[in-house]
Amino acid sequence: MVTNTYEEDIVRLKRIEGQIIGIQKMILDKRYCIEFLTQLSSIVATIKSVEENIMYRHFRGCIQESFKNGSKEDRAEKLDEIKRLFRKFRK
Repeated sequence: MVTNTYEEDIVRLKRIEGQIIGIQKMILDKRYCIEFLTQLSSIVATIKSVEENIMYRHFRGCIQESFKNGSKEDRAEKLDEIKRLFRKFRK
């Protein structure tokens, strides 16, 4: 899996900033609801994608390092962390 860099994620998040401002204007202009619902759906998809990239980098960096060089306690702590992440993001 190829993941975006932090810099690419920042670009995507800045694009979302612009979309949110656009949605605010659309609402104030009383545009058709489906138009801003479509924009909101796009924002949610982008946020989820950035979230996945950050989680992947965390697994490839912090978690993997812990299993290579960490203590038994550190590895157990990282497994608990993974469990909490899955519980949180499975919703």
